Amino acid sequence: MNAQVLEPSIFEMSRPGASGLSLPAVGVEERPLESLIPPEMLRAEAPRLPELSQLEAMRHFLRLSQLNHCIDKEFYPLGSCTMKYNPKVCDYYGMLDGLTRLHPMTPSHLSQGALKIIYTLQQYLADITGFDAVSLQPAAGAQGELVGIMMIKAHFAHINQPQRTEVIVPDSAHGTNPASAAMCGFKVVEIKSTSGGLIDLAQLKAALSDKTAAVMLTNPSTVGLFERDILEITRLVHEAGGLMYYDGANLNAVLGQAKPALMGFDVMHINTHKTFATPHGGGGPGCGPVAVNQTLLPYLPAPLVEFDGKNYHLNENRPLSIGKVKAFYGNFEMIARALTYILAYGGEGLAQVSRDAVLNANYLKACLKDDYQVAFDQVCKHEFILTNAKQKQYDSHLNTMAIVKRLMDYGYHPPTVYFPLIVPEAMMFEPTETESKQTLDQFVAAMKAIAEECRTQPDLVLGAPYTTPVSKVDEVAAARNPDLNYFRP
Repeated sequence: MNAQVLEPSIFEMSRPGASGLSLPAVGVEERPLESLIPPEMLRAEAPRLPELSQLEAMRHFLRLSQLNHCIDKEFYPLGSCTMKYNPKVCDYYGMLDGLTRLHPMTPSHLSQGALKIIYTLQQYLADITGFDAVSLQPAAGAQGELVGIMMIKAHFAHINQPQRTEVIVPDSAHGTNPASAAMCGFKVVEIKSTSGGLIDLAQLKAALSDKTAAVMLTNPSTVGLFERDILEITRLVHEAGGLMYYDGANLNAVLGQAKPALMGFDVMHINTHKTFATPHGGGGPGCGPVAVNQTLLPYLPAPLVEFDGKNYHLNENRPLSIGKVKAFYGNFEMIARALTYILAYGGEGLAQVSRDAVLNANYLKACLKDDYQVAFDQVCKHEFILTNAKQKQYDSHLNTMAIVKRLMDYGYHPPTVYFPLIVPEAMMFEPTETESKQTLDQFVAAMKAIAEECRTQPDLVLGAPYTTPVSKVDEVAAARNPDLNYFRP
């Protein structure tokens, strides 16, 4: 039943003498490589590259691409990551020749259109989030998060409060939160969540002191719940002299409904790949804008694009800035894509995005709560968590991994698993706003079928997946001893 059909490596397909291209004569005098490249930099022998025809190479990489699961192919309910469909119009405008062929060192007076795009997106993001200013320099959400903490550190250094060396994070936080704080030299202080998955106010009060530099939260939280006490939380932190950092990972859930700045946050990063239609994953190129209030505005990365009523220009004169964090002005094509998305939807359209995302999540949860254990059974926002508590009654080996491996046989990408750590055997689902009721109903049917298989045929579930090129793997060995190289015999 197992498909176990593996695509051979491109080296194994190689045939001596095969070529994918032919080049015309260079038409100029050929010179020895030694006259152009220092001899010690030259290879002793030619690189052992694979030899294939162009058609063979094309088919090989196409087959590899078809083994990948992507949002364009099927539903991708990856909780916490907001894997939603990005309209192709955003790619179209992001790839216009006038944008892709513009040299990044073009002087301002010859790149007014590009600077207007940057400035306009800055203004729109400031309006959407409620903040006073935005930098589009950071190359990804994680870098934007790091930039935000760097600005907080610069602020306390500037006002002569070096004793603020601690950053508080909840135990449900994204892993980048404590990582960013630690990279900036802060001590990370973890506080536990309540049994309802929210911030424990008593623990927060106990953790706050004159050492507190910031508290890092995302709202809605990583468990998909809105922090009802957010105004009290931000009041307590500000009274203690600290600042509030907003992890923008879940901004898609509150577009047009709530503004982080009005919740009392001082700075946030925005994941444009999760919210505003830029490519997701693969290590980049990305875009992680940072938005700030007046307190942190002086520390934003330089330069900022400004408009004097007539011309757009880069303002380098920012004496308190933490400096430049990305070459030129960030990943410009991602900026163009994000602006296209915002213009295409408009204000009411963006508000509908969040309403539909929340509706879809609550619909899925309601459909599945009788078959699986819901971690926090209350109205959620964009995502929710199920566990295997009911399934393990049939067989103790029916863990979360077994369930989601079986889901792959039904053609769906698994949800996020075993995160957040505060929920044992967590399966986190985020349907986003882009999926239709028909798609959600088909997914519900698959999840219900697996629940029934767990009850009547547990061995079937434990042996999954059966339809993927690779079935069961030794995940511990794969993580500790990955085989990433091909060595030709």
